[in-house]
Amino acid sequence: MDERKPVPKELLARIKLVKNKRAKFVLDRIAKYGRVSTIDIKKAGYDHPPRAVMDAKDLGFAIKRVHAKRNDGQTIAAYQFEDAELDPIKTGRVLVPKKDRDALIAGKGSKCNMCGGETNLQIGHRIPFVVAGESQKDEADPYQILDGSCNRRKSWVCEHCENWLTFRKFETCLTCYWANPENYTHVAMCPERRIDVVWIGDEVDAFDMLKATAVKKGRSVPDQIKAMLTTRQ
Repeated sequence: MDERKPVPKELLARIKLVKNKRAKFVLDRIAKYGRVSTIDIKKAGYDHPPRAVMDAKDLGFAIKRVHAKRNDGQTIAAYQFEDAELDPIKTGRVLVPKKDRDALIAGKGSKCNMCGGETNLQIGHRIPFVVAGESQKDEADPYQILDGSCNRRKSWVCEHCENWLTFRKFETCLTCYWANPENYTHVAMCPERRIDVVWIGDEVDAFDMLKATAVKKGRSVPDQIKAMLTTRQ
């Protein structure tokens, strides 16, 4: 949709029904000015613009990324409506009540499923919402527990994965490391194997010793671990 075209009445009516504050800001801004930039979104207090835009997409609004210019001429990312129909099925994410959220976290051992971290724990869809919607809520294990850092990493990786961008196949996500770290065949469609380890409390001393050894040998900590496993150095 060209940013100079008037916004259809049906689209404006649908925007008025939106309750999600981040999505509402994005949609109102595009409706009023033709587009919203990443700077506009950050100035409104939302530090992760792609997530704010995804909130709107999750509600069925067709939005595309475009390039815009700042006053100083620098190119920045912006978003505007696409010439596409509203998705009548998408009504947004189902919010998990705090009581249920706490129970889910406790049931997973109160640890991040990816790295074992125990702070800033959050719940998220095992299969990205944009791929499966809320259809997965009836599955046996639809959610995973992630700390803030792993949650941000997963979001970035998923949003740049070809399956997210093009194919949207549930089975591909299900066999990905970020959905199933204990039983996966790929990492965002790449043939990789990986492990995330967190040293906590008394374990920190062991990490510091490992890091010191790695520095002496001119290696990163991951490379030192690989060397220890493969060459016993």
